[in-house]
Amino acid sequence: MVEQLVLGLPVTTSLEAEDFLVSECNSTAARLIHEWPKWPGRACVISGPQGSGKSHLAQVWSAKAGARMVTGADITGNQIDSRHVVVEDVDRGGFDERSFFHLLNMSRETGFYVLLTARTPPGEWSVVLPDLRSRFRSLTVAAIGAPDDGLLRLLLVKHFADRQLAVQPDVVDYLLKRMERSAAAAGEIPALLDKAAMSHQRRITRALARDVLGGQFDAAAADA
Repeated sequence: MVEQLVLGLPVTTSLEAEDFLVSECNSTAARLIHEWPKWPGRACVISGPQGSGKSHLAQVWSAKAGARMVTGADITGNQIDSRHVVVEDVDRGGFDERSFFHLLNMSRETGFYVLLTARTPPGEWSVVLPDLRSRFRSLTVAAIGAPDDGLLRLLLVKHFADRQLAVQPDVVDYLLKRMERSAAAAGEIPALLDKAAMSHQRRITRALARDVLGGQFDAAAADA
């Protein structure tokens, strides 16, 4: 069958609180957001691998608390105020350490809250300033672990639904047994199957899943 041109149609991904899928691996982080403002301190950390839901939870808390969302590079002396704030991807660095230390001090003194996200826990962050390194390591951390089968199943179904795709349970079962065990893969595979199905005018079946996972549609994967 001749491969068809595939248009890049928009995919709607909902980041509402009710759309966050809770399982054993992420329940601590979900509970942290739910229990705000009864946090053990003014600043907390959510850590976890790519695609694990850190940004989703950060968006939920931002909406709940009325917090602004920034990156570490936005934390400078003249940009610090007394509003709740989410600082994403702190482990990637690129921020002024003294300004960040000042932010955490201000949160203690004036009572606003700070939520940090990172792929790794604070003890693994590369920080030169001793006071900031000590402060980071003292923060409460809610770690998101590797997803279990139950969560991976829910994630696959959600990502297919985000693309308005109805997929039979046997296809999901097939994918679960063969896919990489990560939340990121659970998001990438539906995108690859969607593109391959449209490009080759095929339904999303176990046979198509086998072809995609087996690399038959590498070109489609590269473009996804």
